[in-house]
Amino acid sequence: MNNSIFVKTLKEEKTERPPVWFMRQAGRVLPSYLAMREKNTFSELMHDKELAAKVTLLPVYDLDVDAAILFSDILVIPEALGMDLTFTDAGPRFATALKDVKDPMAMLKADASKLTYIYNVIDQIQKTKPENTPLIGFCGAPFTTLCYMMQGLGTNHTFPDAVALLYKNKVLAHKLMSAITELSIEYAINQAKHGIAVFQIFETHAGLIPSDLYLDMVMPYVRKLSAAIKAVGTPVIFLPKGLGYGIKHIKPEDCDFLSIDWQTSITEARSLVHPEIGLQGNLDPRLLLADKETILIELEKYVEFGSKNQNWIFNLGHGFIPGIPYENAKFVVDWIKGADWKR
Repeated sequence: MNNSIFVKTLKEEKTERPPVWFMRQAGRVLPSYLAMREKNTFSELMHDKELAAKVTLLPVYDLDVDAAILFSDILVIPEALGMDLTFTDAGPRFATALKDVKDPMAMLKADASKLTYIYNVIDQIQKTKPENTPLIGFCGAPFTTLCYMMQGLGTNHTFPDAVALLYKNKVLAHKLMSAITELSIEYAINQAKHGIAVFQIFETHAGLIPSDLYLDMVMPYVRKLSAAIKAVGTPVIFLPKGLGYGIKHIKPEDCDFLSIDWQTSITEARSLVHPEIGLQGNLDPRLLLADKETILIELEKYVEFGSKNQNWIFNLGHGFIPGIPYENAKFVVDWIKGADWKR
């Protein structure tokens, strides 16, 4: 692990290039993953430790990325809170959404043992991964997790009922996010105990509400979660997608690296974010639908930034989207590794 360019960058050690990995890299664009999905459901792949470990490591072998990320889902926390979850071809769906329950808090019954299979997956990954390949653990941030719990399904990404809750019933919103945070802390610390190199907090839907409201109502829970992870010696990457200029209020104690979405330029983000916080991101994933010549033009724009910023991890501004050719994803990795970063 000491020779991992990803870990060296997390420690702010000098490297010859930025490390590269992709959000949602274990799936979608990989022919090897799609072949596995023909024989297994998403849930089966998640719950079988050997299959989940294999999927986790596919992008390491197929794309040659510098880190693996645990193959799982952010909705395992609501499931462990007692919600009945099914993964359908149209996306995740809860049998009963919190918006349809008179007393949502009474419905939630935390059972941390429901997460044990994930720690078994991590152990299997540790046994089978290539040497010096770091493993990234993760969970959904409190607000994003609440969005799915309130709405009951993942197809309406405006989550009107979750957003309305923040305005109509702040007391309940705080209670729900607190419950999510407490179980997420236990989950994250256990991932750390099983050897992850870094933990990423996914706040996919921060942009649904004004940044002031996010920083006031939601960020305290993110800070509590992050502090608990950092307290056990595991660095934290935080992705607040859509937070916009609100990223200037993120503090070094909130995270070690801030993942920047594709709506904000990486150079502008660097001018806004505290200099002690490293950056991750932020290539627009839709660019990978283009031809290689177009992709190359955009990639070359990162060289100047990469030459001046050692504390930067190359990634997308969000996860892979359906339809991206595998060859284009591999092209990006190969270019990152072969480019002259002038360091």
